[in-house]
Amino acid sequence: MARIAGVDLPRQKRANIGLTYIYGIGGPRAARILGQANVDPMKKVQDLSEDEVNRIRQVIEAEGMVEGDLRKEVQMNIKRLIEIGSYRGYRHRRNLPVRGQRTHTNARTRKGPRKGTVAQKKKATAKT
Repeated sequence: MARIAGVDLPRQKRANIGLTYIYGIGGPRAARILGQANVDPMKKVQDLSEDEVNRIRQVIEAEGMVEGDLRKEVQMNIKRLIEIGSYRGYRHRRNLPVRGQRTHTNARTRKGPRKGTVAQKKKATAKT
């Protein structure tokens, strides 16, 4: 089983698809990594030799951040926006869409389930 950057790659997938399971690596970056490591992108992950896996691992380490380091940097960027009090930080803090989307009717994914209005029940007046 190929384990790269702390992620177990799925054995049945092709190498270029399997690399996309690593946070920070998409399709184009996976193709570039495999090209630099001289690995056939159509080869299944289970068919990769130890030498090929090591070459892929070295290219990824040399190229830049992935997985934990990248997640940490993204969180630090968001934290910085919140601390300086920018508009984007304010939107992050309130858990609202950050990039200018409308929120009057949409944005249910970001805002969460609707909080329905609770109807007040009229109290019956006591007869004396």
